[in-house]
Amino acid sequence: MAAHSILIPFLPRRPEQVLPYAALVYWSNAERLWQGQSLLVEPHQAFSYAAGAGFRIPVGSGVTLMPFRHPYEAALQARSLAMTTGHPVIAGFGPGGRALQEALLGAPYRSQLGAVREYVTIVRSLLSGEPTAVTGEYFSCHGQMTPHPHADVRIGLGVLRPAMAELAGETADAAITWLTPAPYVRDTLIPALRAGAERAGRKMPKVTAIVPMAVSRTDCEPAELALAGNSGHLRLPHYIDMLRRSGVDVAGSDPTAAAEALVKIGAFLSGDAGQLAERLREYSDAGVDEIVLNLTGVYQKCGPEAALSDIKTILAEVA
Repeated sequence: MAAHSILIPFLPRRPEQVLPYAALVYWSNAERLWQGQSLLVEPHQAFSYAAGAGFRIPVGSGVTLMPFRHPYEAALQARSLAMTTGHPVIAGFGPGGRALQEALLGAPYRSQLGAVREYVTIVRSLLSGEPTAVTGEYFSCHGQMTPHPHADVRIGLGVLRPAMAELAGETADAAITWLTPAPYVRDTLIPALRAGAERAGRKMPKVTAIVPMAVSRTDCEPAELALAGNSGHLRLPHYIDMLRRSGVDVAGSDPTAAAEALVKIGAFLSGDAGQLAERLREYSDAGVDEIVLNLTGVYQKCGPEAALSDIKTILAEVA
């Protein structure tokens, strides 16, 4: 059975806002606390704050975007977090969209896969404590981090489509998905992960699925919650393409129709606690190792108390 974890369902504006979620991981059966890329309180700082407040827990970044930091800084931050929490860290990375790359770097990566491969190669080498000598097209590093004992740091890659899944199979410890229906994970991503791992002669990475969901409520339709938590993703080309591969074309769709499609194909889950537990078992049966409860839509539409209540209800049902 897959483990169940929690995503912080908002961008923290003050670090103390993460404490109820860190406490829930600390005291419950949840495996790990996750946070995505934030342009407000940054994930490494938020997790360190929680550790300083007494909640030293396993954490994961799902995912931080490569254009924001050099791989040396990425390795240093991840290791620092492992030293601060005393628990394993999943350091998830992704290249971000082409528009972001152009805005920060002057031009998008010529090859998304090539840039990711260089980045992960450097980060893994630095985390090993050995001297690193990589001169790449996108990233270069000639140096070494001062060796020091620390909890395990596992490298994750954001994975939506088969080519990135194959690369994750070759290079990563975890493949992190978002908004991917269970059948798509089973039939498309896991075979690609397995093929990449076999080609590299290594074990297939663990699979983490960050799954948007909500407990059914009378005052809000599932599509409203799906749109509230994923409207930005529905405009990004790589998400549009992944959803097309999953069986639904949202390109150019009315936002409400696109959100309804997410519910229809199981990219967004809704139901009572028992129904949600049953739907989550589909991810476990598909080969997912860790399911992250994503209540972002509930937080946006119904507020923080409703989101935290839903998380507690679902965790109790899947315990």
